[in-house]
Amino acid sequence: MHHIIDAKNKRLGRLAVTIAHILQGKNKASYQKNRVGDDTILVTNAGQLTVSGGKETKKIYYRHTGYMGHLRETSYKSAFAKSPMEVLRVAVFNMLPKNWIRQDRLNKLKIEK
Repeated sequence: MHHIIDAKNKRLGRLAVTIAHILQGKNKASYQKNRVGDDTILVTNAGQLTVSGGKETKKIYYRHTGYMGHLRETSYKSAFAKSPMEVLRVAVFNMLPKNWIRQDRLNKLKIEK
């Protein structure tokens, strides 16, 4: 089944929870935790997502280059300005179960700006 979700004026976390729930197949009676669901999701208007509180200035994304002392920081504001699709993808990725099937589920998510 195909789901089309309009992200206009929706909260980032609430939308990511809904997407992760559908990608896992928990919205169907035939849910099995060790299977990839057959639902695909298309998210439109990702550039119009919102966040609550002071997250726009306080939230920081971290990544490590692999070298000693090379921890890189990116603020939410600059990450969202660069690619709002990537911000949503990372939020959904972190809400899926941490197992071997996570990437297969995430591949069923398509995001448009």
